[in-house]
Amino acid sequence: MSYFDTATLHKLPFRGLTKSLSSLETWAFGLTSHLAWTSVVPAVHAALGTQAIFVWVPAVFVGMLLNYQMKHLGRNLLDVAGGTPNYTTHLWQRYPLIGRYAAIGYLLGWLSFLSVNAVVLTDIIKVNLDSLSITCPEAFLRISFILLPFIVAFSGTRALSILHLFFAIPAFILLFTFCLQGLGFLAFSSHSPGFFPHQWVSFNFIDFAKWFYFVSYTVYSCETATSFVADSREPNQTLNFLDIAAWLMIPVFVGGSWVIMRLATAPDLADNAFLNFVAASTPFWGNFAPIIATFLLAGSCLLGSATTVSNAPRIIYQLAVDKHLAPVFSVVSNRGVFGSSLALSLIIGLIYFIWGNVAHIVAAANCAWFISFMVLHLGLWQQRSKLDVVMPRLTLGIFLIEIVILLVGAYAWGWQDLLIGFLAPFGVIVIDALVRYLPINIFKSSWWLKLYQSQRPKQFQDSVMLQVSILIFLLCIAVLVGSVFGWRLNKVTTTNFGNLLVVLLMTVAFVGVAIACWTSLPQVVAIAEARESAEHLFTVAQDAILVTDEQGIIRQANPATELLFNINPSYLLGNHLNKWLPQLGTNPQQWVKRSEQTFTHNTKSKILEVAISDRPHQYFQEYVVILHDITQRKQAEEILRNSESQLKEEAKQLATQLIQSEKMSSLGQLVAGVAHEINNPVNFISGNLTPANQYLQDLLKLLELYQQHYPNPISEIQTHAEVIDIDFIIADLPRLLTSMTVGAERIKAIVLSLRNFSRLDEAEMKAVNIHEGIDSTLMILAHRLKAHEKRPEIAVIKEYGNLPFVECYPGQLNQVFMNILANAIDALEETFANFQQTQNLQICITTLLSTHQQVLIQISDNGTGIPENVQQRLFEPFYTTKPIGKGTGLGLSISYKIIHEKHHGKLYCSSTIGKGTEFTIKIPLHQQQIKK
Repeated sequence: MSYFDTATLHKLPFRGLTKSLSSLETWAFGLTSHLAWTSVVPAVHAALGTQAIFVWVPAVFVGMLLNYQMKHLGRNLLDVAGGTPNYTTHLWQRYPLIGRYAAIGYLLGWLSFLSVNAVVLTDIIKVNLDSLSITCPEAFLRISFILLPFIVAFSGTRALSILHLFFAIPAFILLFTFCLQGLGFLAFSSHSPGFFPHQWVSFNFIDFAKWFYFVSYTVYSCETATSFVADSREPNQTLNFLDIAAWLMIPVFVGGSWVIMRLATAPDLADNAFLNFVAASTPFWGNFAPIIATFLLAGSCLLGSATTVSNAPRIIYQLAVDKHLAPVFSVVSNRGVFGSSLALSLIIGLIYFIWGNVAHIVAAANCAWFISFMVLHLGLWQQRSKLDVVMPRLTLGIFLIEIVILLVGAYAWGWQDLLIGFLAPFGVIVIDALVRYLPINIFKSSWWLKLYQSQRPKQFQDSVMLQVSILIFLLCIAVLVGSVFGWRLNKVTTTNFGNLLVVLLMTVAFVGVAIACWTSLPQVVAIAEARESAEHLFTVAQDAILVTDEQGIIRQANPATELLFNINPSYLLGNHLNKWLPQLGTNPQQWVKRSEQTFTHNTKSKILEVAISDRPHQYFQEYVVILHDITQRKQAEEILRNSESQLKEEAKQLATQLIQSEKMSSLGQLVAGVAHEINNPVNFISGNLTPANQYLQDLLKLLELYQQHYPNPISEIQTHAEVIDIDFIIADLPRLLTSMTVGAERIKAIVLSLRNFSRLDEAEMKAVNIHEGIDSTLMILAHRLKAHEKRPEIAVIKEYGNLPFVECYPGQLNQVFMNILANAIDALEETFANFQQTQNLQICITTLLSTHQQVLIQISDNGTGIPENVQQRLFEPFYTTKPIGKGTGLGLSISYKIIHEKHHGKLYCSSTIGKGTEFTIKIPLHQQQIKK
């Protein structure tokens, strides 16, 4: 197959659509035109009789050729939405006005379906209601049938495509059965009127041209699946369906038309589609013929409208992407809602509805439609040397014949409709010009983008297919039961009851889904998209990912495992992970969450970094294992260690100096804190020494007087005793001494806290109460927690669990507490200085013992949080965000080593911008078990 010349064809769209549609859904859209044949064939048969077959056969031939051409063309334009009309604009890139005109003509042909289908559906209901003496609200029903598919499409879910698929498959099966069973009846039944007619009706070229022009409305549109290639999950499968759709034209368009021609022969049938199908199918379907005919006709109309509101917005979207229409029409939501394009489609559909004359609508729209395919065929001929055009000479011949058919057919249908159809695309171009230049918000892309960004899907658990199927089933059952009871109660006896019921069932199903699309289905789609996204990430991930059960048996493996293990992923399934990584162990509950393992296969070894999910699911245990090949990194590290030993030694010396500097800095903070805390009780004591000394002097004086005048005190002694208030002195002196005692005890407590913090006499591992260590650290940092002129007090919330004594290095663990708490205080001070936040500044300390005998210490603050890029480097040596002189960048690095290397635990940080930061320390309760 040749490829596009980049000099002659437009570049692909600047962004593609979300691949949300399954190939089966796109195939269902490709069957719409086959079903639409049911509305077209009676008119052709009534006008031409037996000669109608000579219109259908060449029309089917051209339609099949068109399908093959679009398939070859589409393989080079997989990201182009809208299909055939937008392929045409690429063919006419040198003359963009011609391509745009043809694409809009194609669009107008599809949008006319809305009004035509609404009229047909309303007429079916009206006929059945008239037989029940019920007045039919025609105008209401017509506008409702036009709006109904738009309501579903505007919801932004896949419900429209699934709903279409739900009805399209059974409808087409019935249609295909009608064609085959009808042909079999004609060929083999004893009641057959004969396979071939006894005489042929006269026929001329004008009749041929007139009705070829008419049936092209259906036959040329069998390539509809191309419109959905850009958002198909399997675009090549969607294009492959064009072959199937092409060959299905023969049994449906040719075979079905032959059945209608031979079996629907009563003169009073005229061009009534319902009567023709009932007459043709009654010989082999009997009493079921009316209900099946109603289902086919109603299904054809509803499915045609659903396809129109799915197809037309994609055409408009791609025209905007290719700069043939205003940019606002290229805006699509994350859920695939073509909001602005749907709005334009609805406006054009309503214009058709206001016009109201179905015959003129079909004639005018068919003119624009037919011209668009003439332009396509001419474009294929022009690009024959650059594209893989199927039968280019035949394509040119078809174009020339189409010119004659257009002139003759338009003359036969009326020149007025031809003129309207010819000018209609220019009307859309005028609307586009108004949208581009009128300063109205809804005409701007930004307005639609804000609208889509403001939508927030809710969580919901279900699947789209299941939800839609259940909804349709329940609605149909409800209507069926209600109708049966109504029929029984009112004793309605009419042969049209079943026909009306079929139409009501299908209509209510569409209405129900339309309602659901604005209630629960958007949330369902959100879950489905999330699942698909997760599955996609699992598939495209570059690291090997394995999923094991609670026994360690591998249940899933992504494609990347094949590159890592050099084994097909299917061979991994059902085997224990220990078979490939023997050092990991056999019990998944004892697997180390992050480790390095050696994998050996065919005498070749690889070093793998293994990360295992931390917590199994509550209902079923499942472990996700991520494997990363670090062999080259390890080799590079080894080379680096061997070649840079001198630099490493110098770095070690520098690190030692910096560590010492960090210790001195911590010691300076410690001394400042101790001096501050000791100063208060010392001042307290010295402030009481002066009155105590005065009291003692007064007492000595009193004693002296007593010695002089003893045993009988004179009045002078009594006077002096009254002056000094000897009773008060005697009462206050104990309290004064008590205050001095409290001050002394305070000094002793501070000294004891310093000793507990430093743990100078406890360098070995021992079991201690870590709450005492935390409290001692807080007492040392108490001067930094108090309020001062630059910020309010920092509150400390303690949520201590019931912990036994913990085996650890107490002094080193206290150093970790000091580093983390000091950083938390720094963060809160910086938060208040930068943002002046009004809420209370606080640090929360939580301790608990997990079920796996792990001690957890969580220290969190309500500061501004740590950015993601900083979190990733928190524990790197020498990395700091503090100004020069206020930190060396070793505090957290040293803390990390103390926890990981000395205590075989974990230290990690989690932070949310605007909410705060939490450091979590996890160490085993008993270190001796780990050493063993």
